Amino acid sequence: MKNWLLFAATVIIVVLVALLAHSIMDRKAEARFAYQPKVAIEGMEPRDSVWGLNYPRQYQSYMRTRDTTFRSMYNTSGFKDILDQYPELVILWAGYGFSRDYNHPRGHAWAVTDVHNTLRTGAPMEPGDGPMPSTCWTCKSSDVPRLMQEMGVTEFYSKMMSDMGSEVINPIGCADCHNPETMNLTITRPALIEAFDRMGRDINKASHQEMRSLVCAQCHVEYYFDEERPGSEGAQYLTFPWDDGLGVEDMEYYFDQRGFADWIHPLSRAPMLKAQHPDWELYKKGVHAKRGVSCADCHMPYRTEGGQKFTDHHIGSPLANIENSCFICHREKTDDLLTDVYERQRKVKEGSEKLQRLIAKGHIEAAKAWELGAAEEDMKDILQGLRHSQWRWDFVVASHGGAFHAPLESSRILTSATDIIQDTRIQLTRLLARLGHIEEVAMPDFTSKSALQAYIGLDMDKKRAEKEVFLEEVVPRWMEEGRQREKEMPVKMIN
Repeated sequence: MKNWLLFAATVIIVVLVALLAHSIMDRKAEARFAYQPKVAIEGMEPRDSVWGLNYPRQYQSYMRTRDTTFRSMYNTSGFKDILDQYPELVILWAGYGFSRDYNHPRGHAWAVTDVHNTLRTGAPMEPGDGPMPSTCWTCKSSDVPRLMQEMGVTEFYSKMMSDMGSEVINPIGCADCHNPETMNLTITRPALIEAFDRMGRDINKASHQEMRSLVCAQCHVEYYFDEERPGSEGAQYLTFPWDDGLGVEDMEYYFDQRGFADWIHPLSRAPMLKAQHPDWELYKKGVHAKRGVSCADCHMPYRTEGGQKFTDHHIGSPLANIENSCFICHREKTDDLLTDVYERQRKVKEGSEKLQRLIAKGHIEAAKAWELGAAEEDMKDILQGLRHSQWRWDFVVASHGGAFHAPLESSRILTSATDIIQDTRIQLTRLLARLGHIEEVAMPDFTSKSALQAYIGLDMDKKRAEKEVFLEEVVPRWMEEGRQREKEMPVKMIN
């Protein structure tokens, strides 16, 4: 009886081992088949659909960046009107495009579409103070590396945004981060390489793990357009202000030394700075960066499908994919992890929301001081206080995920900004009293976006009408011209 049991057990084990071996061989064969290249990707190929013929899993997962259904406590992958949620931002950005329109960012696949749709660009893509440079396209499309290669970098920055309308039709994609011959991660935007050079660092020595963040740092950073760059011939040259360091005070000093301002605030007359999205800089101040965790580890975690391990190119919030993003390192329950994230976000949000209202009031009080005859010397320190406090507030608010990436640094920055604006408003109170105004300055309705836009003189009906014409008449022509051009770009099949 024992012999029969031993025989049966042996047969079962042999069958299971055979099945395992067969499965492994099938998976290896599948891998060879799945990654057998079908087309030759040559040069700066901007079309993700062509790359997708060779890398279907990565391409299919990238296409999910069009998904707009994700919602967390504060964020979404869909449409969200931030000005409607926080109307006082209209005052903070008076005189600048963001006072017209500021929406929550959607996925990479929407990059070009959202540039067309935003009211920050007019018809054809002109704000109130003149045409927008083609530099604004730099981080929106995989067509940009191609154009820089064909035209030259400075020449690209010298054009207007509308000049490139039919050339820029593909959103952010494969060509932005990958070498087509080796598939290695690569830097395609010269501004990052140039910033490293000025800091005395060689980006070519970056490790693969570092590159899994640096390809993101091509765009998810603070930047400005430098018209005075030697050799730029007046072009709006994309520049990262890191020469003095990556901290908020370092960049503040950089801009102050150069006398740079993104715009002059029409109410307070303060020379203002607009933080773009210093995501990488704030991430570098957080615990994950110190532990060697890259952007891709959390936002593009590995997946396994059909026995194949690959990087998930559905770039988005880790909270939409906690199992693959967080559980690689953490062993807490999902609810506990979410609670930790939301607690950090909530505390930073509390500080930023109180601060933005204080700054908005400061701009209006400064306008009152000018109205009553304040002298420029009286206003010098006040204007700098408005500039510095709003810059620091914006540095935190404009960063995607900064409240989680570096909550301690974010809180420190907001605290310093609160100190600055409180001191600034005390100076304003004293100045207003000297000018004979001892009552509180009258404030507009901070609960209504439309009321505040009217308060600063915006004709939003006109802007929306211009945009409607632009979307109906100009954009379709651009897209059709671009698609016709791409039909003439050959796709070389591999036999």
